[in-house]
Formats: sequence, C-alpha cells, structure tokens
Amino acid sequence: MKEVVGFIFGLGLMANAGLFVAQAVKIIRARSSKGVSIFTFAGFSVLQVTGILHGYFQQDWYLLSGMAASLAACGGVTVLSIVYRDK
Repeated sequence: MKEVVGFIFGLGLMANAGLFVAQAVKIIRARSSKGVSIFTFAGFSVLQVTGILHGYFQQDWYLLSGMAASLAACGGVTVLSIVYRDK
C-alpha cells in the first residue's frame, strides 16, 4: 500500500509540474511576464530544491522525481519571467 500511495503522490507532483507549463506558455505567447511574480516563482524553485534533497536523503524516489519535474517547469517560468520582465 505504501508503494501505491507513493506512486500516486509522484503522479500528483508531475501534474503540479504541468500547471507551471501553462504559465510558461502564457509568458511565451504574450512575450511578457507582466503580472507574474518573479519572487514567488523563485521561492517555489527553492522549496522544490529542498523537496529534492529531502527525497534523496529519505530515498523517496517518487518525491525526488516529482519535485525535479516541478523544479524544471517552475524554473523555466522563473527564467522566462526574468527574460520577459520588461517587454
């Protein structure tokens, strides 16, 4: 049962990563990050790094992989927010 819950949790984190992709697409299409808080997305990224480290030390590979996917997507939004902040 523990493995099933862990797997479902990992899928939830992957879905979480997908939510960040929608924001990235919006920034790219508008070529502007107006209304997007760089501070907030950078903060999310830091929390995701913490989650990755926790997953590693706890040997929770579902947590680690889900947080890594989330970090990639959220980090992308953070970078796009910086690139398009004045445009």
